Amino acid sequence: MATLRTWPTHRSIDGPFPLASDDIAGLNAVFTEAFSDRYRKDGMQGVRVPPLHHGIWRYAIADAADGALGWRDERDRIVAFNIVHRSGREGWMGPLCVHPELQSLGLGKEIVRTGIDWLKERDARVIGLETMPRTMDNIGFYSSLGFLPGTLTVTLTLEARAAERPVRLLSALAEPAREQMIARCHALLDTLAPGYDFSRELRLTDRLALGDTLLLGDGDALDGFALCHAAPLVEGRGRDELRVLKVALRDPERDLEAFTRGLGELARTSGARRVAIRVQSEYRALYLHLMRLGARVRWTDLRMALAGHEERPPAAGLVLSNWEI
Repeated sequence: MATLRTWPTHRSIDGPFPLASDDIAGLNAVFTEAFSDRYRKDGMQGVRVPPLHHGIWRYAIADAADGALGWRDERDRIVAFNIVHRSGREGWMGPLCVHPELQSLGLGKEIVRTGIDWLKERDARVIGLETMPRTMDNIGFYSSLGFLPGTLTVTLTLEARAAERPVRLLSALAEPAREQMIARCHALLDTLAPGYDFSRELRLTDRLALGDTLLLGDGDALDGFALCHAAPLVEGRGRDELRVLKVALRDPERDLEAFTRGLGELARTSGARRVAIRVQSEYRALYLHLMRLGARVRWTDLRMALAGHEERPPAAGLVLSNWEI
């Protein structure tokens, strides 16, 4: 139920309320102002964060469902939001922000605590988020709410390149074979990370035509999958990158070569110049493999998890789950 508070600025803030596609313009306005302000505070005065592509917002809102939460001011403008996601027992928050005019007034803590409560009520085993590792204010803020710093997520890019043979794609399957394959992807993931479920993300990516899912294995075998988005992240930009959002590999030592070849081919056929893979630093073999292929380091994020709700790396195999859209 919505609550009404009066903050020290004498501005009434109402929320949380459910977000929908009609709210994208308002979300972009807050997103651009808040993250541009964050870069200015970090000493990068000339950086202006552009609005996100509407298709990416639609995906984020649909993926979060009733976890897409917003707060409005007395003029009915969105002033804060937290997009809270749950993929089975895995829960994470992002993006989330507060308009610069209302920061340092307690609203930031309100939206994070609301997200934590939402995930706990739905029995999420993992509750996490990512933030910029150079931003001490952010790390201190989340730590004050019970989050602990974990692994570093390093974004690496490889140039698109042709593979020796065509890749297997979820989109190439007709119904009901496509839905059967999604069930097989879920079964594989559940053996590696029990309780995790990326099925909704696979279906949404397919339905919204944002990208595709690469399938690994010969014949009827399914050795792994990679959910990828080719749609531009920024409104008005071209398809520069194929972004890898979710990965499950049964045997990384055997399948890394096929995995990276397949991603390079999918990037090429998607019209992207390169593929971007966000690798948690615990996966050293994957990191070294990508570097040997000539990957470039583009960005870093700090992965943080609520105390008592940390990630547990799989005992076997490899699972990458992007905590950003």
